[in-house]
Amino acid sequence: ATAFGPTITTYVQQEPVPSPRDYVLWSFFNTLFCNVCCLGFIALSYSVKARDRKIARDPAGADVFANTAKKVNISAVCIGSVVIIIAIVLLVINTRHLPWVGP
Repeated sequence: ATAFGPTITTYVQQEPVPSPRDYVLWSFFNTLFCNVCCLGFIALSYSVKARDRKIARDPAGADVFANTAKKVNISAVCIGSVVIIIAIVLLVINTRHLPWVGP
């Protein structure tokens, strides 16, 4: 006769792989509002590539695309802000010389 005892199962939980950020919302905002020289659209394309790599479980590839998207987003915000400030200054300067605006 063979005696069967309780079955012991061991489970080793793997370390969770940190998921890199993909910056899709920031890129979408820049595409709509700070799309100077199409930098917002370029950032959005890199963000989508980062998200695709993240879904494909390639954290190294996702991190590369995410870092590129972050740098392009920063550039888009900086250049877009400068352009908006210059446009406001030019608008104020040009409206001061209109005849119906006060002295």
